[in-house]
Amino acid sequence: MKYRKFGNTGVMVSALGFGCMRLPMIETDNGKVVNEELSVKIIRQAIDQGVNYFDSAYGYCGGKSEETLGKALKDGYREKVYVSTKVPTSRIKEKGDYRRFLEEQLRRLDAGPIDFYHFHYLTDNVWNDIVLKYDLLKEAIKAKEEGLIKHISFSFHDKPEVMMKIIDTGVFESVLCQYNLLDRANEEAIAYANRKGLGVVIMGPVGGGRLVAPSEVFKKIFGKESASTPELALRFVLGNPNVSCALSGMSDEKMVAENIKTADDSSPLSEEELARVANALDEIKSLADLYCTGCEYCLPCSQGINIPHLFRIMNYHKVYGLTSFAKGLYGRVGTSEKEGKKASECVECGACETKCPQNIEIRKQLKDVVSVFE
Repeated sequence: MKYRKFGNTGVMVSALGFGCMRLPMIETDNGKVVNEELSVKIIRQAIDQGVNYFDSAYGYCGGKSEETLGKALKDGYREKVYVSTKVPTSRIKEKGDYRRFLEEQLRRLDAGPIDFYHFHYLTDNVWNDIVLKYDLLKEAIKAKEEGLIKHISFSFHDKPEVMMKIIDTGVFESVLCQYNLLDRANEEAIAYANRKGLGVVIMGPVGGGRLVAPSEVFKKIFGKESASTPELALRFVLGNPNVSCALSGMSDEKMVAENIKTADDSSPLSEEELARVANALDEIKSLADLYCTGCEYCLPCSQGINIPHLFRIMNYHKVYGLTSFAKGLYGRVGTSEKEGKKASECVECGACETKCPQNIEIRKQLKDVVSVFE
């Protein structure tokens, strides 16, 4: 495994980080729950092969991600890794909530001090209306001074200039943001963060798995022997010298092994390869219009619409050209709670759009789903 300097923290992190938002789940009588046995197994598999950065959050996997990660770090694994998690910033209603959530997360993880504790999902509004309003930076500094956390961090979901404004406070030691082949908006801000001494971690390097969709386009551009689309996507992100670590949500042993191999063996894309990728992206611009990573932040919908599921179906039509298959899938929508309601049930309240990290025009896209399938 290759390791990179993590800003001015004094830490060397693995180029590949393990995102614990998509741990393997199993169906039970009480709904989906984390497959704890498999999760512990693949987390330890990753550690044994050199991955040392593990990222979780308060609400991931129905609130069980941190607990599962903590169990995987027993038996001597804790000292081999850096634990990253996030205070649920949007749930903070008063100053004391920061410490209350932190103490709960410390109990869940049961793994000692948290190495990198993030303000989760910072936008300009959240920064002003929650972080500054409740003077939470002082709370974070106090927690660090008490040894409950080691480094103060933030995850980011807004315009690049807002990220740079937050960095300029001088409080933060690392940032987690989106950057991939389809979304390079944060490229300048990432370089700025690196210059300011912050470690930079990338979420969604392969678009939550959705970048596999245009693989046939990439194969046409690169030839039959070309790397897979996820491999190209990861190489693109790690080829940026301002990036410290790229997270990947891994849910089985094969995925862990493949991503580790890519991170360990990959070289940056050449100028020629980058040019070819740019050409390929021009051919798949339709995907960018519906760039849903499946993070499910838009849920629950008040009308019971499973928005990410409908967008996956739409991509089968728009990207793969598998229209008949997509129509078959859509035909089952409305038949169960899991499938959710039809897109035409949308009342255009807009609540989903305020929570979408990709700023997708969800109401508009749902109308497109209606026009195609209803």
